[in-house]
Amino acid sequence: MLDRKEIDLTTHALSWVGKIHYDFGFLVQKAFSENGLDLSKEQWSVLKRLNVTDGQSQNDLAFITHRDKASMTRLINTMESKDLVLRKIDIKDKRVSHIFLTAHGKEVIAKVRPIMYDLIPAVQESLTAEEIETLIVTLKKVKAKIAEIAE
Repeated sequence: MLDRKEIDLTTHALSWVGKIHYDFGFLVQKAFSENGLDLSKEQWSVLKRLNVTDGQSQNDLAFITHRDKASMTRLINTMESKDLVLRKIDIKDKRVSHIFLTAHGKEVIAKVRPIMYDLIPAVQESLTAEEIETLIVTLKKVKAKIAEIAE
């Protein structure tokens, strides 16, 4: 194993994944802003999940989006104040909140979809189909290894 002092982060794959994640998040935020959308990428992530399955529990959304319960509560509170979602307490278990899209939330999804459908291909246009496939296969291997180590 290498001494930590010997690791060159510019040649470290996970460092590049982190940089790309950060840069893409910035690009998404810029695109939202340029299109007059008061929306964060985290809020978009929740809207996407609700668009697939509306009425998910707040805890399930936290798990799916890799957030802790407290930060998910803050995020949902902000989204409620923007009229993107509505929180309803479960009838059978008052400790559980289900999150639903509002009409405005559905309108925002309709506005964001074309932005994302244009942005993602634009970012990948310098790659061939084979390079994209190789990249995905490689990233899946890294993800599997992380899951294995985490067990």
